[in-house]
Amino acid sequence: MWLFIAFLSIPLIEIALFIQVGGLIGLWPTLAIVVLTAIIGTWLVRSQGIAALNNLRGSFSRLDDPTEPLAHGAMILLAGALLLTPGFFTDALGFALLMPPVRDAVIAYLRRRVTVARFEMGEADLQTPRRQPGAGGPVIDGEFFEVDSTKRPTHRPSGWTKH
Repeated sequence: MWLFIAFLSIPLIEIALFIQVGGLIGLWPTLAIVVLTAIIGTWLVRSQGIAALNNLRGSFSRLDDPTEPLAHGAMILLAGALLLTPGFFTDALGFALLMPPVRDAVIAYLRRRVTVARFEMGEADLQTPRRQPGAGGPVIDGEFFEVDSTKRPTHRPSGWTKH
């Protein structure tokens, strides 16, 4: 039910804000603000998305719990979608989601509301030290041969393909 209310109320809020702001400053400044917020939002989403992706990679390499970097990345993605949607209300929500304290507050709220039944990453027993590559273990012996990488046609060109 709440999703229906959101799909109904957000466009109405946006229309009302467009009418109010357009009546206050005019059509062209209103459209310029919408386009400018989309451009600035795209740049901010790109820079923060790269940082969130680096945090996610770091959490994977340290074998930490990746839920927080994943949640930050998902909220940055949602912020990008909101910023690209024309409107003042969605832009305000998108810019709010680009602020790390707001994302942290949303994550804290979701942690109180969501119960994780099981989480497992990597080996089941994390107390045993991980084996380093080349530190022993089974050796697989094999033979190989190099394949010629140049492609040679086996028939005349048909005129539809390039060889």
